[in-house]
Amino acid sequence: MRVHFGGRSRQSLVIARDLLDAAVNGATTDAASALSADLFLVGEVLNSNISLRRAINDPSRDAQSKAVLVSEIFSTKVGPAALGVITGVSALRWSASSDLVQVLEQLAIEAEASAANIANELDRVEHEVFTVFRAIAGSFELRTALITADAIKAKSALVEDLLGKNASASTVKLVSRLVSNWRGRSVEAGFDDYQFALAARRNRVIALVRSASPLTTDQYDRLVAALAKQTGQPVRVNIEIDPSVIGGVSVKYADELVDGTVASRLAGASRSLAGQNA
Repeated sequence: MRVHFGGRSRQSLVIARDLLDAAVNGATTDAASALSADLFLVGEVLNSNISLRRAINDPSRDAQSKAVLVSEIFSTKVGPAALGVITGVSALRWSASSDLVQVLEQLAIEAEASAANIANELDRVEHEVFTVFRAIAGSFELRTALITADAIKAKSALVEDLLGKNASASTVKLVSRLVSNWRGRSVEAGFDDYQFALAARRNRVIALVRSASPLTTDQYDRLVAALAKQTGQPVRVNIEIDPSVIGGVSVKYADELVDGTVASRLAGASRSLAGQNA
């Protein structure tokens, strides 16, 4: 989230997001949304159970014993995809047990963002969440009603009334989750966290392509198809024309960089020759 994790948690978050990538690869909208709901559920359980959080984060326990613990508690409560992600997360090292709650919330938001992306609605969801935030932040009565403790059903009903029937299903789910579990955050901080996680997922499904010249329609279509096959998700491609690449293309998406430019190959050859002559 916006929280700056310590060294171990920062490194583990990278791996945790890879686990989520694998879980949503090739998933349907419904499957990704169900994964999101399961991850939210696990995060809420851990948020309310300090002993369980500490047990999962206990460095003296090995990965196998943590996997057994996670299975005993959650195997009947969540689906296989979520159980796999949680088991993988439990094997990682975290600077503090409370980091687990924040990370699971981020993964849950990103899973719902993936559901929206599969439905080609991720931009719409980001815009709607921001619009809802402005409406709540600008209304004392609405803010008061939505930060009142308990009354979860009433707050969910209020969100549905606020959004009406025109909002994306993913937007309704995310905002309902947030107003039902502020976790001590202000309205502003809560929406900031959600918007940050949505943007983080969007950045993982946008590919930046650098090319010396514009791609033909056929080249563009083949590239989009190849990236979608690779990620198991729809991918938006942004083209940057850069004469310095000379020829070929470089493609950057998520944490991957595939550099097939002539400039890159020439630089590699130059380094190789320099090494031979050293």
